Amino acid sequence: MITIIDYDAGNIKSVEKALQFLNADVKISRDRETILNSDKVILPGVGAFGDAMDKLNRYGLTDVIRDFIQTGKPFLGICLGLQLLFESSEESPGVKGLGILKGKVQRIPKSYTADDGQVIHQKVPQIGWNNLDINPSSRLFKGIEGSPYVYFVHSYYLTAENDEDVAARTFYGTEIHAAVEKDNIFATQFHPEKSSNVGLLLLSNFVYM
Repeated sequence: MITIIDYDAGNIKSVEKALQFLNADVKISRDRETILNSDKVILPGVGAFGDAMDKLNRYGLTDVIRDFIQTGKPFLGICLGLQLLFESSEESPGVKGLGILKGKVQRIPKSYTADDGQVIHQKVPQIGWNNLDINPSSRLFKGIEGSPYVYFVHSYYLTAENDEDVAARTFYGTEIHAAVEKDNIFATQFHPEKSSNVGLLLLSNFVYM
């Protein structure tokens, strides 16, 4: 059983449909016992960091997430769900994240200087497809070759403190740590459920690991 955590801040239905397409047994819940008894758990997320943390706290889910991760069973964060695993975000100063992983969540720059000295202006949020540089030892990206394109929708990006936690990188005005994995914790800044065959293969890797 895979449980998708429902905290009124997630892209839940699209994740559920992608998992059902893979014939996974899926449940949507915020019940503590349901989550802790699951084989795997997914924390999706869209919206603001501070609002999401407020909802996780209000529903008593912060301790549930930590307790589930302590079981050693696979846990996947998606988009905002990745950012919430870290200590804080520039989006919501003073708001504490889950603090399970270490790194900085910062706003994507609206411009950057290219190697030739030209100033490049870009749209924020980043909405659309971008390619990845994958860590070949990643379990989440097993069987995914080359520099695959995946779908992003975000205004803030992660720089993980520990380079060994980085499973994939991309560039959008700055280097972005697009996926992380540490022990039983996996997370993507992009949306695998909206990333066509590449995303389905990634989700399949998670479902059957």
